[in-house]
Amino acid sequence: MKRMLKIGNVLYIMSIDRLGRDYTGIFNEWNDITKNIKADIVVLDMPLLDTRKYADKMGTFVSDLVLQVLSFVADKERENIKKRQAQGIASAKAQGKHLGRPKASITVEFENAYKQWKAGEITGVQAMEQAGMTKATFYRKVKEYEAS
Repeated sequence: MKRMLKIGNVLYIMSIDRLGRDYTGIFNEWNDITKNIKADIVVLDMPLLDTRKYADKMGTFVSDLVLQVLSFVADKERENIKKRQAQGIASAKAQGKHLGRPKASITVEFENAYKQWKAGEITGVQAMEQAGMTKATFYRKVKEYEAS
């Protein structure tokens, strides 16, 4: 998106945290867009962050100050989310809950589809459909099945 921006363009963003994941990232992106590319930014949920309206020294100072505060808040919120997520994962693991996508297993449907496929009765795509697997999963299970 930044490659398409030119001098005088206006970039509308919903929230300041759309510019980056942390304080430094947000601040660097803001400066790159406003100072290097010389495009304007309008943050829709924060009217003070509109580089078109506040182009004088005082407006720039206020915008930079608000940007720094909001970037700091966004960074802290991200850290808090990561901490809560880690606590939730640790709690789930302590309770013995399985996390992540369920593992595909070799089922009766897979075995039947595999045998028909190997006998040349059906195509690989048909075998995958019968087994209810994606291409990558099917061939991974084929290797596993043949090794056992």
